[in-house]
Amino acid sequence: MSETGIDGGAPLLTVENLVVDYRISRKVRFRALKGVSITVGAGECVGLVGESGSGKSTLGRALLGLAEASEGRITFDGRDITHAKGAARRKLANDIQVVFQDPYGSLDPTMTVEEILAEPLQVTGTPKAKAKATVAEMLDRVRLPGDAVHRYPSEFSGGQRQRIAIARALVRRPRLIVCDEPVSALDLTTQATILDLFIDLQRETGVAYLFISHDLGVVRRVCHRTSVMYQGEIVESGDTHTVTGSPTDPYTRRLLLAAPVADPARQAERRAAWLGLRESA
Repeated sequence: MSETGIDGGAPLLTVENLVVDYRISRKVRFRALKGVSITVGAGECVGLVGESGSGKSTLGRALLGLAEASEGRITFDGRDITHAKGAARRKLANDIQVVFQDPYGSLDPTMTVEEILAEPLQVTGTPKAKAKATVAEMLDRVRLPGDAVHRYPSEFSGGQRQRIAIARALVRRPRLIVCDEPVSALDLTTQATILDLFIDLQRETGVAYLFISHDLGVVRRVCHRTSVMYQGEIVESGDTHTVTGSPTDPYTRRLLLAAPVADPARQAERRAAWLGLRESA
């Protein structure tokens, strides 16, 4: 798949040579991103894979304005948003949303589902009747019953809470959603259901995803293209089936071998192969 996206047009999101430094002390800085470049086309799902500390979530934070770029450029729909602040950043919230990892900590426990979903619309001055209709539409899109509006997050399972978080991200009808490990806190059966939901929603709405995960198996299921990150750098990129099926970088191969599989015998073989690669690295 072309890096211009699934429609062959210009990328919706372009990250060029992005560097992010974190200050540890007055004299010490840690370089979390070391010149990262990536694109996401309209209606495309691009995976960003790596272990904890690889820099993948830092990239997501930079896109959302939560981490400051030291060098490089972030362009969204042709606009430079690298250092967008204030009103410009608030306006971007209509186009770029996020679904976080923790379905339990990302929802305000004191608010009903209707209040949670309506809040982003109220901020933009959406009339109450229209906001109520949009909330009902989004609940239907994420396959939750209409009477969920009157309930609180504590009354739902983890998978249902993540559906609510996805609905909240969709209410402003964004063009891009940053999905930061959105299924890693869920059991395998619920993971599969939520991943299918992401796929269906993309078909229905045309929204693009930057799908951040530590699991190559997850991105293989939902992503058109995938980039693999290691120590703040992208070490391999390409069509997802190629990256996950015939990886060229040793780190990608280690990630693939470390991914769990249902067959215990096959898992043991992969574990032995992974240990062999680790020892030879």
